[in-house]
Amino acid sequence: MTDASRPLAARERAGLADLLDELGPDAPTCCSGWTTAHLAAHLVTRDRRPDALPGYALERTPVGDRLHAHATRLEERLRATTPYPELVSRVRAGAPVWMPGSWATASLVDGPEFAIHHEDVRRAQPDWEPRALPLRDADRLWGAAQLFARSMAPRYPGGLVLQRSDVPGPGKRIRAGSDVTTVEGEPLEVLLWATGRREVARVAVRGGAPAE
Repeated sequence: MTDASRPLAARERAGLADLLDELGPDAPTCCSGWTTAHLAAHLVTRDRRPDALPGYALERTPVGDRLHAHATRLEERLRATTPYPELVSRVRAGAPVWMPGSWATASLVDGPEFAIHHEDVRRAQPDWEPRALPLRDADRLWGAAQLFARSMAPRYPGGLVLQRSDVPGPGKRIRAGSDVTTVEGEPLEVLLWATGRREVARVAVRGGAPAE
């Protein structure tokens, strides 16, 4: 199987693992307060600890604080007790077959998630540049960008539209309104914007402002 024919999740996971290996445990990331070792421990915990999954899924909900705290404790314990090269090796290997993260359906989420985390590391380093992605990958990330943008749509009561800059076509209306905010960029850039990485997302934002 050629690299281009491998699933997006597998390619992004491998690229991220290579970069983690190259940078070592103390390099910065775009995740506030996290080094590369923190991110590696997070991914291994996500892959291998089913008891952590509810804490990730419910992180931003009123009932999720205690569950998320448990997941965070698991990550910290793993980071403190596991040599960094072993953490990266486990990131590269992925989830065991008995974990939900190894299921085929999970790869629908894993591809965009690993693309995001790959950029979390890339864009925290000096002199980074955007990557050129195949159209097939861009289309996958565009769908994920719309999904994440829907979760923040209530912050844009005047309306929210996403616009691709890499292919012609109408924008995707996420929320209707009369004072619309339009976010334009390539799919990966819009996805990064929609997941809160606005300082490093190369997008153009026009129109209304979010509600405080």
